[in-house]
Amino acid sequence: MKEKVRYISADLLRGLVIIIMIEVHVFNTFLIPELRQTGWFSVLNFINGLVAPSFLFVSGFAFQVSSGSKLDEMRKFGKAFWKKTRRIVQIIIIGYMLHIPVYSLSKTINEVTPEIMQSFYAVDVLQCIGVGLLFLFAFRLLIKSDKSYNYFLIFSFILISIASPFIWQIDFNQFLHPFLGNYFNTVHGSLFPIFPWLNFLLAGAIFAKYFVDAREKNEEEKFIKNTVIAGLITLILCHIFFSPLLPDSIKLVKPHPIFLLERLGYVLFILTICWLVDRKYDVKKSFILDASRESLLVYWLHLVIIFGTFWNGESLQTIIGATLNVPQAIGVTVALMILMIIAAKIWGWAKRDYPKYASNFVKLFVAALIILFVLK
Repeated sequence: MKEKVRYISADLLRGLVIIIMIEVHVFNTFLIPELRQTGWFSVLNFINGLVAPSFLFVSGFAFQVSSGSKLDEMRKFGKAFWKKTRRIVQIIIIGYMLHIPVYSLSKTINEVTPEIMQSFYAVDVLQCIGVGLLFLFAFRLLIKSDKSYNYFLIFSFILISIASPFIWQIDFNQFLHPFLGNYFNTVHGSLFPIFPWLNFLLAGAIFAKYFVDAREKNEEEKFIKNTVIAGLITLILCHIFFSPLLPDSIKLVKPHPIFLLERLGYVLFILTICWLVDRKYDVKKSFILDASRESLLVYWLHLVIIFGTFWNGESLQTIIGATLNVPQAIGVTVALMILMIIAAKIWGWAKRDYPKYASNFVKLFVAALIILFVLK
């Protein structure tokens, strides 16, 4: 129980982000194109752009606070090692499954063109998180000293920040298979390549280390005050030099370190708000925490509902299209949010009260999907 209370602010951040992500996909998919050219949408788009950095940050945070247990067993490739590895690989697989162009093995092999397969190879946020967690996990096992591991994370953060603008100039698919080459930059359509997006996950892991240290020294409040000050100073200074709200002519390249620091400033500020909410209110039974605990389910399910081809081979994306005005888009967003929260509550209840049945259900569901994909 103490562990849950200690990190409730991070849980709130993850839940808030996963709920806002629903709005991001609804508005980007269904809103009338003309409305996206308005001034208010550029502000909304910038706010929505904080979702992925926050999601990556809290994923790194969660890994860091959970990675200290059973390290000896994991270094001996015991049960804990395979359990952790399986969970991380699962994230990557789900990321790719959401991008399968045709849900049929034979059609994928025989009918899908290389151009269409580019969308499958493109790296989205789940693949970035999964590969980032594998990176953290591998070096957590290799580096036995906690202090040295933290220094390694800081060094990696700095190196990726410096290297990203140069990495973005290289077409890695010229000498690597697109499955690997697309992890480095956006040249072939990746949305969240590891350069520079892995840095948000690293930042979460680094922050967690100092946050936990401050908590154990009874200096948590002081640490949070310093965090919000640092976050505000960072985002204000970065806005002076760079902001997506400014004209394109004076923007810096996207993977520039200032792009990273600006968004980290916002993430730290939002995390501080979550910490204050936790201190002032009892949020343990909040629907936001329900969404947070089942964030992977919510992420997968709302995308399947929007983009899944269940309606005579068509998806809601193609049936509705970009035809909704603002009130209609808000209505769809709220309805989908409510549905996802209900799903999260039901699944959380099933895992808590009937863990064996829930586990068997997942295994059967995954097996059915694989069989359907192979036979269809």
